[in-house]
Amino acid sequence: MENLSKKLGVHVPAILLPAKKVDLSKWAVVACDQYTSQPEYWRKVEELVGNDESTLHMIFPEVYLEVDGKEERISKINKTMEQYLEENVLVPQKPGFIYVDRKTTHAASRKGLIIAVDLEMYDYNKGSQTLIRATEGTVLDRLPPRIKVREKACLELPHIMVLIDDRDRTVIEPIADKAGELEKLYDIDLMMDGMSIKGYKVDHPEMVENILNALNRLADPQVFKDKYGLEEEQGVLLFAVGDGNHSLATAKACWENLKKELKKSEIEDHPARYALVEVVNIHDEGLSFEPIHRVAFDIDTKNMLEHIAPFFVQQGSEAFYKTYESKACMEKDLEDLKKDAHVIPFVTADSLGAMVVKNPKCNIAVGTLQAFLDDYLKQNSQARVDYIHGDDVVTELGIKEGNIGFYLPPMDKQALFKTIILDGVLTKKTFSMGEAEEKRFYLECRKIRKD
Repeated sequence: MENLSKKLGVHVPAILLPAKKVDLSKWAVVACDQYTSQPEYWRKVEELVGNDESTLHMIFPEVYLEVDGKEERISKINKTMEQYLEENVLVPQKPGFIYVDRKTTHAASRKGLIIAVDLEMYDYNKGSQTLIRATEGTVLDRLPPRIKVREKACLELPHIMVLIDDRDRTVIEPIADKAGELEKLYDIDLMMDGMSIKGYKVDHPEMVENILNALNRLADPQVFKDKYGLEEEQGVLLFAVGDGNHSLATAKACWENLKKELKKSEIEDHPARYALVEVVNIHDEGLSFEPIHRVAFDIDTKNMLEHIAPFFVQQGSEAFYKTYESKACMEKDLEDLKKDAHVIPFVTADSLGAMVVKNPKCNIAVGTLQAFLDDYLKQNSQARVDYIHGDDVVTELGIKEGNIGFYLPPMDKQALFKTIILDGVLTKKTFSMGEAEEKRFYLECRKIRKD
């Protein structure tokens, strides 16, 4: 079983969970990269948690990345981790996986499996042929602040979700069918519209072996080739990083730096070599792919809109924008254009409209928009762009003076694996697995430093 585990890049982790005295409704908070333009969300979380034991005190919400005092915040995070270990706030579990069943505002059940993956088998670079790959472009500028948090941390808390393409439902679903026979580790309501989550211990050797065998079948080169109709031999893609790519890239960077200081004999089983993730089957009915919209801040909206046509002319495409009195008028007018053009609606303080790009060079609308925004940001240093979940938030932010919000269409999740295999990583922030409140909440921990 150990050899099979190594072959698959899967590690059976020793997970830490909060002690029974801990109020789990305050312990679990949403991923740090959510609500980055909504500081009021995080202020409410701080009010709810107060000084009680919570993962909030062990993470760096990215809404505060541009606020002074980053070094002090990181130092406090590291001290809190050590304190929670010393005071037995966290209790070690027997090595094993955890089956999780998450209820969200949009799904009655989303099934997942907490495992650890081998960072030696992960590569986020374009053209990677490793078992574990990114689904979108990694923005290297986003790694340094995350590295600063992890490089001296004694614990990791996962908000990473990786996907498997298990059409026959052989990996996670058999465990779900037996959930009633498993020891329940937690069953809690989550704060701030997070709904609820249940976790079950999966440590029986036979169950673990069945999971590994099922993953091994997915990783069979011939099965892989036949599934995607590949004519040429390609590296098997077993795990595609759906959420938390930059966090996994951070773990990889920290491991590569640490590895330089280790003896060869220490590398094999060092805890920092692995990263805790939740595995989700892309075919799970509770998993939805939502678009990640864009909002540009600190711009002259008229100036930006006038840049649309000349930019796309240089790209060899035809483009224009139109404004409308209502959403209904816009949708009626642009319906036919959607068949052979990318149509991207937008909202500003004084207008509602759409960008239309005919003969686009990118396959999907998000790539078309991102190319335009990247070019505009290079020419306008005062402007910035944030990546937003939810139409309502785009509207709320886009109608403010000096802003513009762009609404993007969702991506077909069934096409993800084949797209990654054939075309490589997607444009950054192409899709989101659910809305912001559906993201992983921090709950489980794992040691990444040797005692």
